[in-house]
Amino acid sequence: MSLPFRLSAALLCAALCVLPAPGQSSSQQSSSSSAGSSPNPLQREKAPSLVDPAGPTVSMVNSEPLFFMAAALNACGYDEGLEESSPSRARVREELDQTFSKSEDARNARDKMCLYIAQHRLTGTVRDISQYVSLALYLTPPPELETSVELTEMPPDAVSVVEILPFLRAFVQTTDLNAIWLAMHRTYDEQLDQYHDPLSRMIVSTSLYLKQPVETYTGRRFVVVVEPMLNPHTVNARIYGTDYVVVLSPENGKIRLNDVRHVYLHYLIEPLLYSRANAIDRTQPILKEIREAPLEFRFRSDTVPLTVECLIKAIEARTMDTGIPDYKMPAGVDRSQLPKYERERQGVQQKQETVRLAAVQHDMKQGFVLTQYFYEQLTQFEHDPASLRDTIGEMVYSMDVEQQVHRARQTEFDQQADADVLSRPKPKKLEGLDLAEARLQAGDVIGASALARQYLAERSSSLQSVADAARANFVLARAAAMTGHPGEALNRFQTTLATTKEPRLIAWSHIYLGRMLDLSCKREQAVAEYKLALENRDGQQDTRVAAERGVKAAYSVKGHSCSDEDADADGEDAPASKPGAAPPQPATTPQ
Repeated sequence: MSLPFRLSAALLCAALCVLPAPGQSSSQQSSSSSAGSSPNPLQREKAPSLVDPAGPTVSMVNSEPLFFMAAALNACGYDEGLEESSPSRARVREELDQTFSKSEDARNARDKMCLYIAQHRLTGTVRDISQYVSLALYLTPPPELETSVELTEMPPDAVSVVEILPFLRAFVQTTDLNAIWLAMHRTYDEQLDQYHDPLSRMIVSTSLYLKQPVETYTGRRFVVVVEPMLNPHTVNARIYGTDYVVVLSPENGKIRLNDVRHVYLHYLIEPLLYSRANAIDRTQPILKEIREAPLEFRFRSDTVPLTVECLIKAIEARTMDTGIPDYKMPAGVDRSQLPKYERERQGVQQKQETVRLAAVQHDMKQGFVLTQYFYEQLTQFEHDPASLRDTIGEMVYSMDVEQQVHRARQTEFDQQADADVLSRPKPKKLEGLDLAEARLQAGDVIGASALARQYLAERSSSLQSVADAARANFVLARAAAMTGHPGEALNRFQTTLATTKEPRLIAWSHIYLGRMLDLSCKREQAVAEYKLALENRDGQQDTRVAAERGVKAAYSVKGHSCSDEDADADGEDAPASKPGAAPPQPATTPQ
């Protein structure tokens, strides 16, 4: 579904033609929005099929192929941002888990696809997910799920994982994912309706500040793709020639408007500055002064993207929410009191300006050394009726380069760059059960047990609390097994199985129970547990391998063996697992 933005008549009727942007394209992922990478003249990627040349200039859509790809990633352990995601993400994951529990074909199709994904992890960051998002944007609707253009016309990151398509098609078919999509489609459309007005207001307010009406006849497109199955902390910003595509996911029911606005500013400003690249080249001496700044290479090596980013940061500083409300003069004041209220108004404005200038200085220390210059120019621009398109030339041509070089030389740069929300999301702070898992992996059994018991003592009766209680019991079960308390471990694993729907917790509980039964010389019961683990496994390879090994051969530890006398039918006198002889932890513990 596509929702064209209903903008004011005053903006639409005064549409201006923007100077053509360079015919190159680039793609990147960021979390605050860094769509400002300089276009590469060697690339000639075609726009994906969801960019409708005859569609509205600005639109918000969802994509069925992207839903399929995101669902596949979720089935293979992609859990980032799950707690803050839309409830629809958990709903789809639960339906897929139910399918996996009933269908061996679905489990096999998932395992093959997950193996491919595991073998194509490049950086261990969100860029690994970005390449699949890039590919999904170029896929035709099901059941074909073929690339919509030739491989030579697609971005390199999408081409690098195109061989996943046979596995994806098998996954979609065996899980009947199309039926899940049809069931979720109405929810997706309702979400687009919910986000339409805030996004529309952002587009209008930004265009009003720049005094540039929203373009309707230039052939350029700005498309926002909403996919709740992705991490809401990241935003994929992609440029295809003159078309801009932003892929995002709601976070706690809201979309990251500041990130979208950052990309939209690139969409508006890049054509204005790239058309004046020759004039901007005279600022080359500035690059020498920012060599030690914590900037990405593209900013330290090319003046045009540096200038674009500095102007955008200046605009963001001028229009930022300072947290200080605007001053409102009381109604019906006496004329003699006007000077008093005027002083109060000026005092509030000075406080707001102090906050804005602090943001500018921070950007300067990060290496965006033209931010202050553009900030000062925008102060004058706000009092001029001319649009940014009409004044950008004067801003660029009248710049005193020597003055800006001196200003850059006097700037003391930060040692580290800000965490880029798009490409370098802040690491998650471990707490609660996440911290308990980490401590157990590190061998701190006492600390992990204490955290898990504390959670069980404080938990509520909510559904999420019940799910987390299963995790807590799983931690305590493994801790009990590691410290030689098989009875407690058995009870905790069984409690986990009775209260969780998470495939990884279910599978590994069965695996651990199978290993304990092997150590108790109850081979037939152990094999039954391993087979249950295979039937309920998640998409991770360590789960399948551990369960298959358990079926093929009994689990054993050094110094322990089962004689024929030990393995009697009753198993009453079978030895318990030895202290310290706990089954090893899975490569990745359930999160």
